[in-house]
Amino acid sequence: MTSALAASALLARPGAVAGSGPDATVPLHYGDPVREQRALVNGVGWVDRSNRGVLAVPGADRLSWLHSITAQHLSALPDGAGTEALVLSPHGHVEHHLLVAESAGTTWLDVEPGTAVELLGYLESMRFMLRVQPRDASAELAVVSLVGPGVAGALAAAGLPVPADPYAVEPLPGGGFVRRMRWPAPDAADLLVPRGSLVELADRLTAVATPAGTWAYEAARVADRRPRLGLETDHRTIPHEVGWIGVAVHLDKGCYRGQETVARVQNLGRPPRRLVLLHLSGESEQLPAPKTPVLLDGRAVGFVGTAVRHHELGPIALALVKRTVPDDAGLLVAGQPAAID
Repeated sequence: MTSALAASALLARPGAVAGSGPDATVPLHYGDPVREQRALVNGVGWVDRSNRGVLAVPGADRLSWLHSITAQHLSALPDGAGTEALVLSPHGHVEHHLLVAESAGTTWLDVEPGTAVELLGYLESMRFMLRVQPRDASAELAVVSLVGPGVAGALAAAGLPVPADPYAVEPLPGGGFVRRMRWPAPDAADLLVPRGSLVELADRLTAVATPAGTWAYEAARVADRRPRLGLETDHRTIPHEVGWIGVAVHLDKGCYRGQETVARVQNLGRPPRRLVLLHLSGESEQLPAPKTPVLLDGRAVGFVGTAVRHHELGPIALALVKRTVPDDAGLLVAGQPAAID
């Protein structure tokens, strides 16, 4: 098991301001968060997400094994492909969200900051006699994301491979890989690169893309209604509530932990809660913290996950609320009005 990752070397870049919470070790912005957000919408920006954990799973049985212990269909994942997956509890509650890449005989899993050690412990407990050797590779590879309509052009201009389709994976010269994504914007790409080359990559990307912090990335993610484990989820969250069915959960596969809950809720079509985008009144300069209650008529009907200041939409937040909350309900968050988009 490894310890927490040190602060990113990119915090030493001019103008870099450190983030907070799970993103405290990477830049929040580089001095102009509005410009950085616009770059992700209208052009292309690169974002340091090297605080994410990375696990490597080599071994002949890796895909069939991961298939059996996650909610995703992984047994036939071809080389050069990626996807998303969940680890569920026996009762179907979300425990881990994984971004997956199959490359050169190893399955790579990148996960939320601070969750790699717990996930590796679970994987080790499920090895039995199978030919798999999962390890924490967080000190080996770092995640950098490109976001915006200019992603393909930026990759090509930087002399990097351009995966053709969402979740397609291409190896990088010198190690690591690039995986095309479809969020937090219509076009994006995650680069997993040797951690020692992070500064060199940042310099290379700055020639073709705008440096942007997690403020800009999170604003794009919230506007796109994409959940994040630990922020828009709690210990009771099931995949249907946050839109992970069909994304990180495959409905046509064999038995896995939590499958009964997934099938039951899918058949009934009535998850107890739903993920919504809230427009906040903006009366306060301070945004609500994660897990701030969402109130309706004085009663808690959910909680806020991530709240951000968006360059066009103003203060917005993702929230997990009861399914029965009307779309036109007059809600309060931290004493201020909030409305469901």
